[in-house]
Amino acid sequence: MQYQYPLQMSFKVLAFGPQVFIRNASEQEIFYVHQKAFKLKEDVAVYSDSSKSNQVYRIQADRILDISAEYTLSDTGGAPVGKIKREGMKSVWKASYMIMDGSGQMTHHLKEDNPWIKVLDSVIGSIPLVGIASAFLFHPSYTIYQAGSETPVLRVKKQAAFFEGKFSIESLSEIADPVAENRLLLGVMMVALLERARG
Repeated sequence: MQYQYPLQMSFKVLAFGPQVFIRNASEQEIFYVHQKAFKLKEDVAVYSDSSKSNQVYRIQADRILDISAEYTLSDTGGAPVGKIKREGMKSVWKASYMIMDGSGQMTHHLKEDNPWIKVLDSVIGSIPLVGIASAFLFHPSYTIYQAGSETPVLRVKKQAAFFEGKFSIESLSEIADPVAENRLLLGVMMVALLERARG
């Protein structure tokens, strides 16, 4: 592991265009995204911090607003380092995503732990006044498994917070390859943006 876990991922939900931060256990920024609003085809720049002085990755969709869209992660030189793909209709009820390496080989699988929690969080959260309670009652979570062995690698869980989305990222097993670790964290960011858009 190259980072201090648990990591924290936070959304500035009141911002014009979602802003996403991933910070380590010492509150240092690792990745930052400011997604442009009203884009039909995702093209997301990933920076090392919120100064936006150092772009480290780019995430691009292969099609416009499609449930089976594939997202390519590339470095600053344009070389692919991975891909993320939602599992189509299988992912409508319970979020399920494939995470692949630069050659398109599936290395990990991200699965929603309990879809009912997300439904309750979304429904209760949309009710004026009562919805405030959802920030403390319902905490959707997602687990990333190693492909094939189904060994859990990372768990992402929503945390109680007002006026921003907040998630913890917990390490469940060692990730020796720093490129693979970055690919998983970028996958977590992209999935969080997509699932938030779905409600």
